[in-house]
Amino acid sequence: MNISIVVTQEEHYKFSQEICETIETSAQLRGTGIAKRTPKYIKKKMEQKNAVIALIDGEFAGFCYIESWQHGKFVAHSGLIVHPNYRNHGLAKKIKSFVFDYSLQKYPDAKVFGITTGLAVMKINSDLGYKPVPFSELTTDPSFWAGCKTCTNFEILKSKDNKLCLCTGMLYDPKEQLKDPPKHPFNIRVLNRLISIKEALFLKNN
Repeated sequence: MNISIVVTQEEHYKFSQEICETIETSAQLRGTGIAKRTPKYIKKKMEQKNAVIALIDGEFAGFCYIESWQHGKFVAHSGLIVHPNYRNHGLAKKIKSFVFDYSLQKYPDAKVFGITTGLAVMKINSDLGYKPVPFSELTTDPSFWAGCKTCTNFEILKSKDNKLCLCTGMLYDPKEQLKDPPKHPFNIRVLNRLISIKEALFLKNN
């Protein structure tokens, strides 16, 4: 396959609708919560050069965009998606690695973070040097948490004052990375257990 991953240009705006539909359909199939985005919002990210797209023979194959918070103190990668026709080829990791390097260049002083329920994303993040952290170490910008309102798990997040949800928070601090590079490999059993415990606690308390 002829794969190219690039920072978005005007020629890619036409894929905005397809990207949104692919993200939403994927979340529905997995049965996971996700903050919905509109084609207009995706296009805006493309215009700002805060998005990357994967193309295979000129067709949309994958996507991810960057959001910055607290005047660039924090950066998040959102909307990571691979088109169903091109899954199981390691493309998600290629896209994530590309957007990770690009965001470090564009926001060199920012801490990079994310919240996710997906073990595949956790694995990729861990390989890049992220570590699981409590939500208290993530951005306090209310506009970030407001973006979770369209997620099916928002009421859980709201009831916990934005301190806990079914998502796991992960953080990459470039300053800490220089002092203390990761020593522990990703442990899928530990994270599986963590997710199971969190889900059981929420079911018990709600």
